[in-house]
Amino acid sequence: MEASDLGFLEKAVELLKKVKENQSENMDKATDLMVGAIERDELIHVYGGGGHTTLVMGEMFFRAGGLANINPIMETGLSVFNQALKYLELERTVNYGSAIVKYYPIQKGEVFIIFHNIGINPATIDAALEAKEKGATIIAVSSSYWQNEMPEDHFIRHPNKMNLFDIADVCIDDYNPTGDALLKIDGLDTPFAPVSNIVDFYIAHWLEIGTIKKCVEKGITPPVWSSANTPGGDKINAKYVQKYMPRVKCL
Repeated sequence: MEASDLGFLEKAVELLKKVKENQSENMDKATDLMVGAIERDELIHVYGGGGHTTLVMGEMFFRAGGLANINPIMETGLSVFNQALKYLELERTVNYGSAIVKYYPIQKGEVFIIFHNIGINPATIDAALEAKEKGATIIAVSSSYWQNEMPEDHFIRHPNKMNLFDIADVCIDDYNPTGDALLKIDGLDTPFAPVSNIVDFYIAHWLEIGTIKKCVEKGITPPVWSSANTPGGDKINAKYVQKYMPRVKCL
């Protein structure tokens, strides 16, 4: 049988281009907020609402070439490093997300980025509401398809029936298709080839790229990690470790 990705590359690139073409204005608003955070020497908090969306925090945190003032709202219980059926239950548990966010000293006006392509589960909605209660400015990365197409009475929804985009100050649509998977094939009823992380990782890097570019244009030196595995990397990073160790719980 000929090796083939069945058009996955083309479909994934098409989705990335759709985000690029349609979300530039929202990305611009988001990066303005992130530049402001750097200007004020504030942390940029990042939260994943459950399962594979928590991996975006890892991609943004302590990453060579990434921003050093990223504060991941890390909770193993919601992540893929927990048992799968357990994290599935926890992301559907009311007040679990709010309990996580309460633990972190988020200040009024600080930037709080939430990734969850579905955008309706309790761990996402409660976290967003708690961050809003603390006075944070919320950037949400999610899918309008999931939020609009899931029935109001669907059991995975928060009891308040809210969508993540109802709460956020800036909404970035990742256009993740309902069900996540891009491909179908004759002989198999189940769609396959998930794409959400490819798109969300792109958005995460685009946010950091745009923020760094704007900072430099304004004469601000953005805090950017060097690779710890290159000669001199640890020495370069030492100033950021010293600065952020008392403020970022995961360092």
